[in-house]
Amino acid sequence: MNQVSYTKRNCTDQQKIETFLVQERNGVLGMVSGIFPYAVPVNYVWHNGAVYFHGMGSGKKEEILSQNPFVCFTIYKEQSTVTDPVPCHADTAYISVMIFGKAEKVTDPEEATEALQKVLDKFMPSYYSHPLTSTLIENYRSSMDGNAVSVYRVTPQEMTAKENSVESEKLMPVETR
Repeated sequence: MNQVSYTKRNCTDQQKIETFLVQERNGVLGMVSGIFPYAVPVNYVWHNGAVYFHGMGSGKKEEILSQNPFVCFTIYKEQSTVTDPVPCHADTAYISVMIFGKAEKVTDPEEATEALQKVLDKFMPSYYSHPLTSTLIENYRSSMDGNAVSVYRVTPQEMTAKENSVESEKLMPVETR
């Protein structure tokens, strides 16, 4: 894993990183679109060493990824503000992971179904009484444009993790934030 430039904040605890990726719910998908970057927040799951996300099968994200599939996927969580008697030393307690790779459209119906089931299990646990089937996924169409749902996989080619872990007594009390 590449190191961050401020090595004091480099997180190398693989179990902590894995737990963080599994637990967090949203990430920011950064893409290259012409001369401007395009970044969009998405729900995701971390499964089998990859990020999976989905979309409606059309739109700007789909268009950009079809032209340039190289992405940066960022997951972060701010824990609190770190207090300090010196204002310039105030800081933020956080953890973040950046994944660099290629967003590949999942074409295997079984893999797509498994990824979407993981999304349901994460965001709506025990809500549906029956698991998804590949037939349902293949036949599902967006109500906006009639396109089939797209599932993407980003397998990390590079990954960095950063954290600023601080003792609780140095954190700003929740009620004052």
